[in-house]
Amino acid sequence: MIPLQPFSDYMYHWLYGPEGYYTKFRTIGKEGDFYTAVSSSMFFGGSIAKRLIEVIDEGFLPADTTVVEIGAHQGYMLADIVQFVYTLRPELLSTLKFAIVEPQAENREAQRKYFTEAFGDAVQLQLYTDLSELHEESAFVVANEIFDAFPCELVKEGKMLYAEGVDRFVFDTMDDFTASHVDRYGIVKGEVARGYEDFALSMAKAFGRYEFVTFDYGDLEPRPDFSIRIYYKHRTIPFFALTEFVEDASEKPEDLTLEELCCRSDITYDVHFTHLIDAFKSSGAKLHRYKTQLATLVGFGIVELLDILQKNADPQHYKAELNRAKMLIDPAFMGERFKGLIFRKGE
Repeated sequence: MIPLQPFSDYMYHWLYGPEGYYTKFRTIGKEGDFYTAVSSSMFFGGSIAKRLIEVIDEGFLPADTTVVEIGAHQGYMLADIVQFVYTLRPELLSTLKFAIVEPQAENREAQRKYFTEAFGDAVQLQLYTDLSELHEESAFVVANEIFDAFPCELVKEGKMLYAEGVDRFVFDTMDDFTASHVDRYGIVKGEVARGYEDFALSMAKAFGRYEFVTFDYGDLEPRPDFSIRIYYKHRTIPFFALTEFVEDASEKPEDLTLEELCCRSDITYDVHFTHLIDAFKSSGAKLHRYKTQLATLVGFGIVELLDILQKNADPQHYKAELNRAKMLIDPAFMGERFKGLIFRKGE
């Protein structure tokens, strides 16, 4: 008999186990399973670069602070930040330090290669496998869509889901952590993330002072239903549609099974931001800002950056970049569903 395991362990194996989805280098964008803000437009990183300069100008972080990206995939976002810093405030490249925290060796090698090809010896990139390896006085930290990939528990009416093998599941007694979380936030049906508290504490230990800018999809209030889903070649498949708990037969794909998708596709859920905010507050950090991605990027100065491009590029190039940037802020795409959060420690 196969022993039962909490869904969080099942999800961890799917994403980070020996053959997990994120242990291999994955293509993001048209040829991959999904798009991200980074793959949509370089102005995502450009807007964050403008925010970095603003934070330095206001004096919260020094000019020699370390710029850290967590979960950088190939390193495109950090590279975009470097490029826009060079455009907007080139003298900062002689003082800023740049680093990536990436546990997967294949991704680290891709990041190292991309930075070498893009910048040669002009920019020195430090690569770390875990936050525990960093001990910096100050840092400007960025991450895009990492919290939706933390393992979670699935709860329903006072019970949590356990897996028996790849495609057999049962709801049974909740453990103490899940039960206390359900009671605290009044969750009847949905997801309970694991690891937010440990991550926030790791940030507090790694940096004496930091500003942390992160983007993800979700809301302040937990959804009253399951949002757990699978992304496979730009198809969105509700997780429970592939189990015996399927409620709508029309959602069940005829050509795919959990056994085929496990470790070969992305599995994700909507972030409960109040839980995330409470985790950072318990570590000694403060929520500095919470807004939609649209409001966050406009506040960072994406419109001003596009105006600069319009004045210095031919109309065809400007139009192409404008259309890509619109994906980031259009309410019908990423603008409203995605949220931008800023946490600060040491303010």
